[in-house]
Amino acid sequence: MKSTNLRLALVPLAFMAIGLTACGSIEQAARDDCTSIGWQIGSKGYQDCYKVRLYERKLDYSMPPGDQPSPSLL
Repeated sequence: MKSTNLRLALVPLAFMAIGLTACGSIEQAARDDCTSIGWQIGSKGYQDCYKVRLYERKLDYSMPPGDQPSPSLL
């Protein structure tokens, strides 16, 4: 019985861990974009590239103005 309760408690923790891992994906992708074209981390060019790529990626994943999120079917 204790193992069943423990398993039920671990399921939400697993989903939280997966969710938190996904939060950094936009930032990591922007970093990867800038380092893949040769910018050194910490240089002025890298900082400018990172800011621009992060902004572009956030625009790509944001909802259009005036659009309302729909409920998930899952």
